[in-house]
Amino acid sequence: MSIRFDNDARIVMTLDAGGTGLKFSAIRGNQLLLGPINVPSEADNLERCLANIVGGFESIRAALPEPPVAISFAFPGPADYPAGIVANVGNLPAFRGGVALGPMLEEKFGIPVYLNNDGDLFVCGEAIAGFLPYVNGQLEQAGNPKRYRNLFGITLGTGLGGGIVINGELLIGDNSAGGEAWLLRHKLDARMNAEEGASIRAVRKVYAKAEGIQLEDAPEPKTIFEIGMGRADGNGVAAREAFRQMGEVAGDAVAQALTLIDGLVVVGGGISAAAPLFLPALVETMNGVFERDGNPMPRLVPRTFNFEDGAQRAEFLKMSARQLTVPGSSRKVFYDPVQRTAVGLSRLGTSEAVAIGAYAYALNRLGN
Repeated sequence: MSIRFDNDARIVMTLDAGGTGLKFSAIRGNQLLLGPINVPSEADNLERCLANIVGGFESIRAALPEPPVAISFAFPGPADYPAGIVANVGNLPAFRGGVALGPMLEEKFGIPVYLNNDGDLFVCGEAIAGFLPYVNGQLEQAGNPKRYRNLFGITLGTGLGGGIVINGELLIGDNSAGGEAWLLRHKLDARMNAEEGASIRAVRKVYAKAEGIQLEDAPEPKTIFEIGMGRADGNGVAAREAFRQMGEVAGDAVAQALTLIDGLVVVGGGISAAAPLFLPALVETMNGVFERDGNPMPRLVPRTFNFEDGAQRAEFLKMSARQLTVPGSSRKVFYDPVQRTAVGLSRLGTSEAVAIGAYAYALNRLGN
């Protein structure tokens, strides 16, 4: 997919839509050509929201060197993405009952329009031009013949997003519901879904409880991170515990997904900048154990490495293969007994990854 579109001259207009903001861009040849341009969502007023979406795309189109071939963008679900119908009422209450956003934009701009989930497109972008090729490039430099083809990713922010790419193909699902990581089970409270333990509100909730304050009075995660790092005044112990718990919940959700997917893992979203406080717990949880007849057994088949930790990255990249003799023959074959995966941060930035993923998805749909 990345080879096919690296030198493609076609332009696609993209959008990363959220409950508070709309980020418009244009992509050509898997590279950001223009943007991002930021516009408020006006999420509780349908008329203003639709006007902002149309206006944002008009601004991008007016600045392009040639006409775009498609519009492709991320919009929060629930939605019927193939039909271009959005029915999100959580982040975007104005879309209650369903709005035919894709068909509206097709009529307005006269080009194909494709919608997808932001988590899906984030992972698609990282598989094409971000974390997946970066890790494979590092393996090549290290002289390790191992290559990865599958990628699972999560975004940590207002919610817990997810996406899956298998052998270069984005998994959409029969109901446009593939990779819905937010609905995995909450490790620390089985009554709830994982998003309640791995999101902005989750971090604030843990900190607020420790401080004995209301959730609405708790600092934002960026401030809690600064407190946890000792760079701002506040309850440092509570701040670090808030992110540690988020890492544990996210790590268990990732482990659940990886038992079926078996690939690398990339993390993005607004809270990913706090990785020093949650990524160790996330990886430790993935390397945890179950019990069988009182004996421990690994949580996952592969061992998980933190790609942002220098020592763990070096160990992950190191080839541990040894030669085996083929029975009844003098021929030698190589065998690596260490099955491994790695978790790392976005190499593109979440919004750019979403835009590149949207670009590739559109051109795949359009064909040559």
